Amino acid sequence: MSKLYIVPTPIGNLEDITLRALRVLKEVGLILAEDTRTTRKLLNHYQIESRLQAYHIFNEHRKTEELVHRIHSGETMALVSDAGTPSISDPGFLLVRACIENNVEVECLPGPTALIPALVNSGFPSDKFCFEGFLPHKKGRKTRLNELADEERTIVLYESPHRILRTLQELGQVMGNERRCAVARELTKIHEETVRGTFQELVTHFTTREPRGEIVLVISATKS
Repeated sequence: MSKLYIVPTPIGNLEDITLRALRVLKEVGLILAEDTRTTRKLLNHYQIESRLQAYHIFNEHRKTEELVHRIHSGETMALVSDAGTPSISDPGFLLVRACIENNVEVECLPGPTALIPALVNSGFPSDKFCFEGFLPHKKGRKTRLNELADEERTIVLYESPHRILRTLQELGQVMGNERRCAVARELTKIHEETVRGTFQELVTHFTTREPRGEIVLVISATKS
């Protein structure tokens, strides 16, 4: 029966992919990829020859209806992002929702996502947490920071290396410079690192050491 598979891909180390994910990627008629060049490297590594088509933030509104129709008509497809699980701060939500609304079966495989290893490795309570993804860059940013200041659960954020210093400074201003945080970067890669400390200590650290790679911030709760 035709369906859409959501297939998580490694966030760094190519060995972090399940046997089931590899089988699905080999069997589907089409793989929808955020960046076909990135996904092709993964497929070549595992000698997978399935067809690729671009599906990303710039064309998802235009392509979704067509793709749902094709799956409904009998095609089986897999959706992947450049790294991690599609729809988690990546394209995917629109296609999943449209499939469900049109009675097209969706199956999401378990697999890599950056937020979980960063959360567990932070040392903060992980039984309850708040995942925010990326903060707004401009509109609504200050309001959201103020709302998070009183969050009683551990907070997980994504951030880019060129904005991390600014974000740490703003978090310190809103939440207090002594609030503790763990900054995880380059997860699963050779230069993986987690730096822990207060906002003030982390600002000092990244002022003297240029941050590189994708970053996950894990912030202690107000009552931790």
